[in-house]
Amino acid sequence: MGKVLPVVIVGGGPAGMIAGLLLARAGVQVTVLEKHADFLRDFRGDTVHPSTLELFHELGLLDELLCLPHSRLDTATLDLLGKRYTIGSLRHLPVAAPYIAMMPQWDLLDFIARHAARFSTFDLRMSTEAVGVTSNASGRIDGVTLAGGGAIPARLVIAADGRRSVLREAAALPLEDLGAPMDVLWFRVPMPETGESADVPLGTINRQAMIVAIPRTGYWQCARIIEKGAFPAIEARGIEAFRRSTVAVVPGLAASIESIRSFDDVKLLSVSLDRLTRWWCPGLLAIGDAAHAMSPVGGVGINVAVQDAVAAANILAAPLAAGEDPDPLLAKVQERRWSAVVRMQALQRAAHRRVIAPMLRGAVNQVPLAVRMLNAIPLLRRIPGRIIGLGFGRQHIQSPLAKEFA
Repeated sequence: MGKVLPVVIVGGGPAGMIAGLLLARAGVQVTVLEKHADFLRDFRGDTVHPSTLELFHELGLLDELLCLPHSRLDTATLDLLGKRYTIGSLRHLPVAAPYIAMMPQWDLLDFIARHAARFSTFDLRMSTEAVGVTSNASGRIDGVTLAGGGAIPARLVIAADGRRSVLREAAALPLEDLGAPMDVLWFRVPMPETGESADVPLGTINRQAMIVAIPRTGYWQCARIIEKGAFPAIEARGIEAFRRSTVAVVPGLAASIESIRSFDDVKLLSVSLDRLTRWWCPGLLAIGDAAHAMSPVGGVGINVAVQDAVAAANILAAPLAAGEDPDPLLAKVQERRWSAVVRMQALQRAAHRRVIAPMLRGAVNQVPLAVRMLNAIPLLRRIPGRIIGLGFGRQHIQSPLAKEFA
């Protein structure tokens, strides 16, 4: 009997690492390829939502995870046209951790890698970049090609290589671009050294700008929403103009804004909103951002991707462990996750049309009725809290734990 080929997962982000952990835990041989040498990079999203925290609770790992440095957010506030509104609460969610954990993504990924490494079936290869796929005589994808030459054969390839996925392009999977009117400028501003945090809301919108300030340990991670393609003009006006205009929107950042010394401290994030209309072909399955790039609205991208990974493991782990052909099951992963992704993207598109695009045009002149109602009626705040905190089509751990690892 020949050697069993591994499932090859391309991309060591949250979706790829969770899928690798759950498949290895079920006794499936897994190889995860990550093109970088480590996880220590400035990611666009470090929010771990209650739905994801609950998965770690189901795995018995939540308490250990929460020993890592993090801050917690259970209430969403918004400054809109000069007035503070409370628009969402997660406190009443029926989960072990009813809040968003603001945790550096590199810490989260290191944590997952450390626990996955307990299983002999898990192999993480850093500094290993997949650049294409291989196919057999019938056209079924049966491996990946590597930068610098060589290939790795696979029983199944899982593309978790992000919104600019090389593998989905190589597999010619059909992509639908839903459009996005904005980009994001990503920068961090330290909190005052006194330890007394200035009065900085999670989000601020005036008639010309929107800034999100996510509280982290010792600093705010800021996201300034700009019109798509507008960064060169902002850069041409100079860093001092950028600092002044930022403080004009969020005065609470004034004490520390000088830490932004040049545009080297500001990262441009190009926003995409798209989805594959088919996530699979024989021998390959796309999940996470490779299957559907999410807008930053709601900060849900990581958590939607992790739900994909759990769904994939729930459907595929036991059959793969039993040596079955995974191809007939690949469409079932998309079927299970399709409605949840489409619904969340529909909400994001609505936010683009009704909030982001008017703000970028300078056309926000009044507070929407929905915001006024959420602020006035605390019970209503549970609705956006549940959508953002738990999402749609929430998954639970159903993939097995192989007896030899129990």
